[in-house]
Order: sequence, then C-alpha cells, then structure tokens
Amino acid sequence: MAAEATGDALTQALKLAEEAPLKVVIHLPKIAGVDMSINMLVITMWIAVAAILLFIFFARRNPKLVPRPIQSLGEFVIFFIRDNIVMDMMGKGGLGWVPFLSTIFLFILFCNILGMIPGLATPTGNINVTATLALIVFFSVHIAGTIKHGPVKYWRGLLMPTGVPLWLAPIFVPLELISAVAKPFSLTVRLFANMFAGHTVLVVFIGLILLYASYVIAPFPLALSVAVGLLEIGFKILQAYVFTVLSAMYIGDALHGGH
Repeated sequence: MAAEATGDALTQALKLAEEAPLKVVIHLPKIAGVDMSINMLVITMWIAVAAILLFIFFARRNPKLVPRPIQSLGEFVIFFIRDNIVMDMMGKGGLGWVPFLSTIFLFILFCNILGMIPGLATPTGNINVTATLALIVFFSVHIAGTIKHGPVKYWRGLLMPTGVPLWLAPIFVPLELISAVAKPFSLTVRLFANMFAGHTVLVVFIGLILLYASYVIAPFPLALSVAVGLLEIGFKILQAYVFTVLSAMYIGDALHGGH
C-alpha cells in the first residue's frame, strides 16, 4: 500500500509539473479561432528575451580596454561561437552567421537556466518550442543553400548526390528527403527530451521530500536533488552548445554543397 501511495503521489507530482507551464496566466480573446491567452511558457520566453537584451546592452556599454566582468563574459560567448563553432563548421564564409547562431545559443541557454527558477517554466522542455527552433534552422539551411548555389543546383545536389546515376533516383530521392526531414526532427527531440528528462528527475526528488516529510528520509532526496541541480546547470549549457553546433553544421553543409 505504501509503495502504491508513493507511486500515485509521484504520478500526481509529475502531472502537475507538466500542466503548470501551460496554465493560462493572462486570458485573451480568440483571434480567428486561435486562443491567444498567455501561459507561463510564453512569459518565461519573454523574460529570457528581456534578459538577453539586458545582457547584451550592459556587455557592450562603455567598452574598455581592460574589460569589466560582464563585458568579458559577452566577448567570451561571441568569440567562442565565432572561433569554435562557426569557423570549425562553416569556415570564414560563415562569419555572417555569427549573430544568428549566437542568438540561438543565448535564447536556448537563458530558457534552460530560467527553467530552474521556481515558478517559471522550462520552454525548451516543451516540444512545440523546440520544434519551432528546429524549423527556423531548417528553413535557414535551405534558404541559404538555395541563395548560394541557385535553386536547381542546390536541390539537385541535395536530392541526388554528385556521381549517382539517374536511374537510382527513385531510391536516393526518398532517402535524401527523409534525411533532410530527420535533421530538424533530431534537433527537436534531442533538446526537448534532455530538458524534459532533467526536469522530471528534479520533480521526482522534490516530490519524495514532500511525500515523506521526514527528517530521517528527506535529507537523501534533498542531497540528490541539489547534486542533480548542479549537474543540470552544466548540462543545460551543453545542450545549448550542441543545438548550436548542429545548426552550424547543417548550414555549413548547405553553403559548401556538402549535402
């Protein structure tokens, strides 16, 4: 009975954790049948955007030869993305993509970190948010490739790799289409699954603390939740980095005809 009660309590805690970000905070009327009400996910993303703008504003405000800590941090982020992601994946021809990729990295990072604050949501733990980010990258990849190589050359190279006989088109075209669709799908699921899983583990540990409310048992899940929370910070930075690296790789392939 105790085990069953524990399972029910944890299930209820997970259900509440899943529903809380979608709870409507500001009710708005429907427009063309679409509910425009604002939930905690949207508010957290607004906070993330505001925090990024403030970070950039103060990082570039009154730049000095001997940089202030926030200026050093801002320069580190931009130079790291430029030198260790863009240059490695795209070469000098990809330097124009530094602002785009920096924006993606900072947005995912701030959304990930804000999700650790009680009362706020984790936008990247919602598949709709990660799918939107992946679609932005998907369309950016193919628009960039089409502009760089022209529509005929780009799409022929994408669907029929150089040197493949024309009679193999019925095999290669479907496979290459699946491969093209699989890239944004993998971006979507990878980020969503990792953020959702980490958030779920924390909810389970906190749920155990509240469930038992015992000075003997509570310290163990509390210690584990603190340890997992500290690991989560590094993990959230890593996930923002991985998403940005893969985005740069896909764009680089489109620009250099490496598809």
